[in-house]
Amino acid sequence: MSSSTPIIELKGVSKRFSKKLDFTGKLLKKLGAPMKEETVHAVDNVDLTVTKGEVVGLVGESGCGKSTLGRMVAGIMPATEGTIRWHGKELAELTGADGRRAKLQTQMIFQDPMSSLNPRLRVADIIGEAPLVHGLTKRADYEQYVDEQMRRAGMDPSLKRRYPHQFSGGQRQRIGIARALAVQPEFIVCDESVAALDVSIQAQILNLFMDLRRDLNLTYLFISHDLGVVEHLSDRVVIMYLGRVVEEAPSEEVFARPNHPYTQALLSEVPRIEARKKSFAGVKGEIPSPLNPPPGCHFHPRCPHAFERCRVERPALKTIAPGHRSACHLNDTTG
Repeated sequence: MSSSTPIIELKGVSKRFSKKLDFTGKLLKKLGAPMKEETVHAVDNVDLTVTKGEVVGLVGESGCGKSTLGRMVAGIMPATEGTIRWHGKELAELTGADGRRAKLQTQMIFQDPMSSLNPRLRVADIIGEAPLVHGLTKRADYEQYVDEQMRRAGMDPSLKRRYPHQFSGGQRQRIGIARALAVQPEFIVCDESVAALDVSIQAQILNLFMDLRRDLNLTYLFISHDLGVVEHLSDRVVIMYLGRVVEEAPSEEVFARPNHPYTQALLSEVPRIEARKKSFAGVKGEIPSPLNPPPGCHFHPRCPHAFERCRVERPALKTIAPGHRSACHLNDTTG
């Protein structure tokens, strides 16, 4: 299932968004006011690999940077620092045919299907435009090709003349899936792809993802805040907190033996049938602002086990068991 060279490899990847001072801000700064440019630290020095045929679940609270990371992996936005490699080649340096191939073979399915579909285009054009432009189908075979993609996504091809607003949320998500599949990708980034759907529709879409993985040998980076979904789908789970990866391990290992205090807190909130009398308490405090992240371990203001070292020194992401990495000072014997 896996190959020696990962499909995607991230090394030290960071993403920052800076807001420049406007005219008023610059004027106030000249007059002595404490004005400065604001910088959002969305992703902070992340290492990640995804191998062929794998489903990697990327988990974290809203605002932790997981969607930004997904967009960088998909080539939608560049990294501020670090390198992203596609099949061992640096993504930012790929040009010409290699660059087009990398972009086509890495597709993204978004959280809100209504805002990610062009409301002025019919479904046939939404699905068929890109493969026609890139020569994956000919004009003579266009209709048949679109029909095939719709059937693969579980849709009736007779609906292809309709517009996105004429479909339900689940149907629109299937259109987004068909659009992604139409360019024959090998790697799909799913950004909260079932979060906006009813539970019954979620199950149908998740089953579709797994069927497509089996039939087309697809690889997924599955971004979600829903641990139940991630547990069901993923081979490996990566936990993010405030732009950093804090834990990474095979799915069974994460759910059986979570190491990082943040992972432990997240899993303690997952409802279980065997724990029906348990009272659930969320992670204490609010996630800090990425405009001003805390020093040391980002999680220390909310961590029940924090000590002085956590407040001043960033913990390294270290291997604590085969395939299991965690960024916590509690793992150090010297701590």
